[in-house]
Amino acid sequence: MRWLLFLSRLAFICGIFFLLSFSLLLQDWILDENLESTIITIGYFMGMIIIPVVNLCYLGVLIVKRRLREFVPVWLVIANVLFLFTLIFFIFYLNDPYYHQK
Repeated sequence: MRWLLFLSRLAFICGIFFLLSFSLLLQDWILDENLESTIITIGYFMGMIIIPVVNLCYLGVLIVKRRLREFVPVWLVIANVLFLFTLIFFIFYLNDPYYHQK
């Protein structure tokens, strides 16, 4: 189950970059365009794929083995679940009809 620990760490890093890219949406605070595009690529594109996949793997391990704590630290599981809820909130925020009205 080392693959789940690796994916959990990768999802955690993508979640942090997702929060950074979300903050870039609210306020442009980076002057370097290359760094900004790297943060957005890792945060949005990789995060939108890896974070839900890791949470589905957590669900699968909980259904089959029932002991997720043996494979992944609890704080990492909680952080990735919170990143998933933040990602879902962001998707609903973008699809809000009042978001596009000015």
